[in-house]
Amino acid sequence: MAKRARPNKDAPAKRARPNKEEFQRLQDVFPERPRLLLVGINPGRRSGTVGHHFAGNGNPFWRLLHASGLTPVLVPYEEDQRLATFGIALTNLCARTTRTAAELTRAEIETGRAILADKIARWRPAVVAFVGVTLYGLYFGKQASSRGPGAKSETLSGARVFVVPNPSGLNASFPGFAHKLVWFKRLRTFVDRATEGAAESG
Repeated sequence: MAKRARPNKDAPAKRARPNKEEFQRLQDVFPERPRLLLVGINPGRRSGTVGHHFAGNGNPFWRLLHASGLTPVLVPYEEDQRLATFGIALTNLCARTTRTAAELTRAEIETGRAILADKIARWRPAVVAFVGVTLYGLYFGKQASSRGPGAKSETLSGARVFVVPNPSGLNASFPGFAHKLVWFKRLRTFVDRATEGAAESG
């Protein structure tokens, strides 16, 4: 009979793998009366890991904001709260981190819609920009006025609505930086006109 091997007391104990990954909850950015509220769908795994918005490797979101003139400087994702100093708010439709947005449940999306509507009513931005054509469709459903990016006819608690492409590199409809940048530049012009109009009427 073969001898049973004795356990090695000096060997490090194996740690049990957690059943579920834990992610950080992202903090909203919300200055008083923002000129622009940017809305993402939900945090990706990289953002959930580091606790900051649009932190995915290679995601050009922050470069798009700077190149379009929406921010005067290039803000690193670690300093996402700095957007408030430029009058820009930032939040997500759903708070839960997932690998893809397709993992979100219908109940989460419905709850997120109600929470977002409340934030818009309280924060009173001049413009609400949905970051993603799919996100715009999820929020408005069959009542969406049109498809694609650009200015929309809807208003939310008095705020004008605009849609920019999802900045992810996986966005096949807008694959390159330049394809996305044109819409972020149009958003900047849209925000400038909306805030100028609000100032004149005020």
